Amino acid sequence: MDQDQFERLVRELRALPSETSWAEFKENNCDPQMIGDLIASLSNAATLEGKESAWIVWGVRDAAHELVGTSFVPGAAKKGNQDLESWLVQMLAPRINIQFHSGVIDGESVVVLQIPTARVQPTAFAGKELIRVGSTNRALRDVPEKERALWRCFDQTPFELQSALTDQSGASVAGLLDTAAFFGLQKLPVPDDQRAVLRALEEDRMVKPNDAGHWDITNLGAILFANDLSKFPTVNRKAVRLVVYGGKGRIKTEREHEGRRGYAIGFEALVGFLKALLPRNEVVGDAFREDVAMYPDLALRELIANALIHQDFTISGAGPMVEMFEDRVEITNPGEPLGDVRRLLDQAPRSRNEALAAFMRRIGLCEERGSGVDKVVFETEFYQLPPPRWEVSEGAFRAVLFAHKDFKDMDREERVHACYLHACLKHVQREAMTNTSLRKRFGIAQKNSAQASRIIREAQDAGAIKPYDPEQGNRNARYVPFWA
Repeated sequence: MDQDQFERLVRELRALPSETSWAEFKENNCDPQMIGDLIASLSNAATLEGKESAWIVWGVRDAAHELVGTSFVPGAAKKGNQDLESWLVQMLAPRINIQFHSGVIDGESVVVLQIPTARVQPTAFAGKELIRVGSTNRALRDVPEKERALWRCFDQTPFELQSALTDQSGASVAGLLDTAAFFGLQKLPVPDDQRAVLRALEEDRMVKPNDAGHWDITNLGAILFANDLSKFPTVNRKAVRLVVYGGKGRIKTEREHEGRRGYAIGFEALVGFLKALLPRNEVVGDAFREDVAMYPDLALRELIANALIHQDFTISGAGPMVEMFEDRVEITNPGEPLGDVRRLLDQAPRSRNEALAAFMRRIGLCEERGSGVDKVVFETEFYQLPPPRWEVSEGAFRAVLFAHKDFKDMDREERVHACYLHACLKHVQREAMTNTSLRKRFGIAQKNSAQASRIIREAQDAGAIKPYDPEQGNRNARYVPFWA
């Protein structure tokens, strides 16, 4: 914390009312046990108040917040033979990253202890979970209404709304985030006044004002509009990687590209870069040949957007990845799906990152809730591609699009899976699969309807589909997915 930030912080804290649950003022009292108890109680209280940090300030009188100076020097303080800060951290559970800041203001020595708020469980000191009530520390279990409220807070503070970078000036925010794109993607004029820009960003939870009179950029703001994700420690490993391999395996890497911009401003460039590398397919019409994309544009866009939206940001060191092979494209994100991968077409998607999903839908980077997977299946059927796959593997979720393959080259498993997805798609459209609809899906001529009948029997034997009516005859038979 530089001197300017330190002075602003102390000034803002001194301007607080005489008593708050997340800030405490001392002159010289540096009793280690007192400090430890305060850390736990203020950390938990700050969570209830929706703060990013709690504070203890030495050198400011408690009542009127007069600047009086302090003789407390954290670096020289001890608990027994152990450094005070090391001892405090050792006694905390979880071991939150407390930070002492020192400086001189108007000739007076001031010390500030910054205390992170409780995130996933109450902060405890020496095994005791405490909470600030008025000007006293109380055992959390003795204040059950606050304990319940605290646990509710842990469920209500998503990763997106936590801070990615703290204490930034308005000019710094404008340099770190593409504010022009924030307005442009929403088809809104960019305000001339910087304060109006910041208010709009705050309204959409991209930034939030902090205790030092500046701004904290949220993870949501960073992941969507960062000019350079590497500037944000919480999301710098969440940039999308694109890897192109030679052949069908991962032995030979031909090209690798890592996006550095936020998802909202880098999405179109990523999709465009991928499409430029993908092979094309020649379709022979009645009197001409047409060169078309190997993979449906809408399917690619939707699967990439889903990988960005539904990833688990708490898994460190891993981000979304698009891998291109000779015969397929694999799109992977960290985190297992929240629902059954066999029911993606009919179940409403549950997202870990609702604010991210809502904003990306608003600016048109993905489909409306629940319609994306339907469109992916529809597009692969329209292009007569092998059926897409969704897989769970070692804490990651993968979607796979396959290159064109003639019906005769598909194996039994591919045909059965395609039949199942076709039945699912028909069902969510309030229709039922028939021999005729399946023939259209595979491009099978009417004279070869027995081929479609055989696939239907194999899908029934595999338990993937079932008759719409158990008493139905063969002539007008209809079929639905096994779960319908």
